[in-house]
Amino acid sequence: MSEKIYLLSNEGNFYKANLHSHTTFSDGTLTPEQAKEAYQKQGYSIIAFTDHRIYKNHKHLNDENFLAIAGYEVDINEQGKDWPNTKTYHINLYDTNPTQNVSLKEKTPLPEQDYKNFEKINKYIKDMKDLGFIACYNHPYWSLQNYDDIKGLKGFWGMEIYNHGCEHDGLYGYNPQSYDEMLRLGNKIYCVATDDNHNREPFDSPLCDSFGGFTMIKAKSLTYENIINSLLTGNFYSSMGPEIKELYIQNNTLYIKTSPVEKIFVITEGRDCYKLLADKDKTITEASFKLNGNEGFIRLSIRDNKGLYASSNGYFIKNL
Repeated sequence: MSEKIYLLSNEGNFYKANLHSHTTFSDGTLTPEQAKEAYQKQGYSIIAFTDHRIYKNHKHLNDENFLAIAGYEVDINEQGKDWPNTKTYHINLYDTNPTQNVSLKEKTPLPEQDYKNFEKINKYIKDMKDLGFIACYNHPYWSLQNYDDIKGLKGFWGMEIYNHGCEHDGLYGYNPQSYDEMLRLGNKIYCVATDDNHNREPFDSPLCDSFGGFTMIKAKSLTYENIINSLLTGNFYSSMGPEIKELYIQNNTLYIKTSPVEKIFVITEGRDCYKLLADKDKTITEASFKLNGNEGFIRLSIRDNKGLYASSNGYFIKNL
């Protein structure tokens, strides 16, 4: 029997994270302290604070049960149109080591507003990587973007497959097609689910933009170094609710264990996919699929009986 290839590590613990949030430092209504309190009550251990155009490291919030990831969000906007019709790139920058290049980061480097220039955009991403950040491409559906807007992007660590705030804005929070297009372009890019919360509505409102999209990060312990290492190596999955408990390959077979769901699909680079569906009014919690080696990439997508999805990262078969 061949060795198991774990796509999600079998070691460590899962930590629930919101990797896109706004506070009173930009256009949110919660202070970082209030955000920590509210999210911890909902089982979260991590928040990435990504206020608009202002870098902040809220390290005073860190303790044995909570981690604040330093960062910020930048934008590159199309010029000459009314805002509802303006295309835009929104990019979250996560600081991989807040103890390095502190003075440069606190100046909050911003990109040029040259929307159609892939060369400048990609150079900015590279420059920020050299400074110690990883870049996440945010909510392409909300941003009014199509294939022509993403085909030249390079250097992103990850992108949002689900954004809960955008779901409220216009039912366009979930954009798996954009993620698959990035993978089909050959980008080795991860995917996350986030809130993008501004908290203009109370927590008990159906329009509350908190607690709807999250990323489950598996790490040895809740330290900045360990969490960043898991992000860099793709040891996480994204979700609106369902859980991915195990994901590994053995003897050319993909094994999957989940919380109770109605659909387990494995998306590939081509049109074909692997799938297992529950009988009516029943659920399933595991599946296995024989791989033929011609899938290009594989990506797990599961859906529960509430219509909520969880997604794995895309994995290129030839690299496993």
